[in-house]
Amino acid sequence: MSFAAAGRIGARAPRIRRSLHVTARRDDKIGPPHPISNLRPVIYSDAPPASQRLPHPYSLHEFDEDPARAKTDYDLRWKLARQDLDNFNHNFWLDSNRRFEAARQEILTALPTDGPPLDKEDALSEFYRQWVLQEGERLDTYTDEWRARNWEIIQLEWRVKWQQFKNKWI
Repeated sequence: MSFAAAGRIGARAPRIRRSLHVTARRDDKIGPPHPISNLRPVIYSDAPPASQRLPHPYSLHEFDEDPARAKTDYDLRWKLARQDLDNFNHNFWLDSNRRFEAARQEILTALPTDGPPLDKEDALSEFYRQWVLQEGERLDTYTDEWRARNWEIIQLEWRVKWQQFKNKWI
């Protein structure tokens, strides 16, 4: 059978649609990039209000319109950890990019304005090399911390999914 014939047979075959969709729909939004950190913030549709970060004298479940939707401890911890990771990431790159631009401008202002373009290229090339060497350990520390926090979020998310499964089927 030729490929053309197989294609015609496949075109007439009924398509199977996936009838079971297990992931919940999210309406998270992505904001415009920050001018300094260059990161696009995620605006979570299910983010807890800022007031839940502080200890509350009353049970917050008392004020939920639907008590059946009572959130688990893992759910709240997952949402807060997700936001904390975003803040950690944003603050690191905000600080790093500010320091980079300040050091770069310092190099550029130290160069004579009437010098040849090759001097500027050499100075910036040396600056970039020094920056990578200087920031390597700091970036490694950041990466290790980011991965550890991300792994914690993954574990919390699985606990949330397990709690939802247990509540639904047990």
